[in-house]
Amino acid sequence: MASKTSTRQNGFRCSECGWSTVKWVGRCGECQSWGSVSEVGAVTVRTTAATRVDRPAVPIGEVDARRAEARTTGVGEFDRVLGGGLVPGAVVLVAGEPGIGKSTLLLDVAARAARSGEGRTVLYVSGEESAAQVRLRAERIEAMAKTLYLASETDLATVLGQVEAINPDLLVVDSVQTVSSGEVDGSAGNVSQVREVTASLIQAAKSRGMATLLVGHVTKDGSIAGPRVLEHLVDVVVQFEGDRHSRLRLVRAVKNRYGPTDEVGCFDLSDVGIVGLPDPSGLFLSHGTVTVPGTCVTATLEGKRPIMTEVQALVAESQIPTPRRATSGLDSSRVAMILAVLDRRAKAPLGKADVYLSTVGGVRLSEPASDLAVALAVASAIRDEPLAPGSIAFGELGLAGELRPVTGIPRRLAEAARLGFRRAFVPAGVLGTGPTPEGIQVVECADISRAVVAALSPARG
Repeated sequence: MASKTSTRQNGFRCSECGWSTVKWVGRCGECQSWGSVSEVGAVTVRTTAATRVDRPAVPIGEVDARRAEARTTGVGEFDRVLGGGLVPGAVVLVAGEPGIGKSTLLLDVAARAARSGEGRTVLYVSGEESAAQVRLRAERIEAMAKTLYLASETDLATVLGQVEAINPDLLVVDSVQTVSSGEVDGSAGNVSQVREVTASLIQAAKSRGMATLLVGHVTKDGSIAGPRVLEHLVDVVVQFEGDRHSRLRLVRAVKNRYGPTDEVGCFDLSDVGIVGLPDPSGLFLSHGTVTVPGTCVTATLEGKRPIMTEVQALVAESQIPTPRRATSGLDSSRVAMILAVLDRRAKAPLGKADVYLSTVGGVRLSEPASDLAVALAVASAIRDEPLAPGSIAFGELGLAGELRPVTGIPRRLAEAARLGFRRAFVPAGVLGTGPTPEGIQVVECADISRAVVAALSPARG
């Protein structure tokens, strides 16, 4: 039998990450936050002796690996991020800003799992909405199923009682910060409550082989609210990303014990719910039949997936002493650097001109591979001449005006060829990275001056 000894002493805890100390300090020793350490009352320190083992260790070759096989959720883009699907007993934390689509996606996943034909029972626990509100959303997105059970609970003991009564194959808790335990002091959402609730749900998931999806709130800076240990306890951490004014939603795995973390799922948020986008490039390309000056298409990588995105530029004579520089979907400091390189290295007359840059579809471009497309769009707008139809450009621009190769060039070229692009402007030396896809001409450019000449030459095409 186990023997325990205990002592009691005053304790202090960080409200940001849960780090504990026996004396007060002004700065947390774990997350380095100032003013976040406060007294939490008495802390019990225990030591536990060894006890009898009920389940002895077995040779690794005798472990049944089939218990860790993923089962599809019915949502292909979500399966891509998870590494094939949900593993029985796995605990997945889904985080994102309010209103970005977390509850809608997980309700769709719950309904598809219940309708999978495998006799799976799903329990959806909502701590933020009533069961009637969840049903209205389910009807709107066509997420009704006979074996999908709803419960509106915020008490941990009641939630565990529902799990005991229904014995579900999949549990969805929306959200973990709204559930509280009566055995822990403090209100729902504080460090102690989140740790206790998560630990209890994980123990239930592992003991029953029940896959569990937990919705997590985020703070102002976009990080997951609650103690940092929350992310260490769960098996998978999935982050929702997207602009509130854009239809696109990106789902990427920050941590994944069962699959890769470089895959990205793309979703379209519409009036009828959230739908997976196996081919999202159409959202970010204008569908006009006539090419216009100031536009250029680039290929950006989201995880391993290349996505075609159109950059639009407008250059106009400035009416004020200090010309304006306005961007939407692009990093303003990066754009300022590109404009300075164009002015200095390519002799572009930008000193007395207003420059406006935007992406199509509300997508945000942060990858340096989009530098060349931004520069060519601005050059096209200055000369009021469009690029040849079917042109695409990608490459990183240096301060000396040189073009640098970027990663994933074969994937970018293959996707461009599949979508019908016929000419690609790329940095010099990329043809040695792999075979060129059929139907697309690759034009290598050593610097930005040569790229502008090649893209806007009267003899092009």
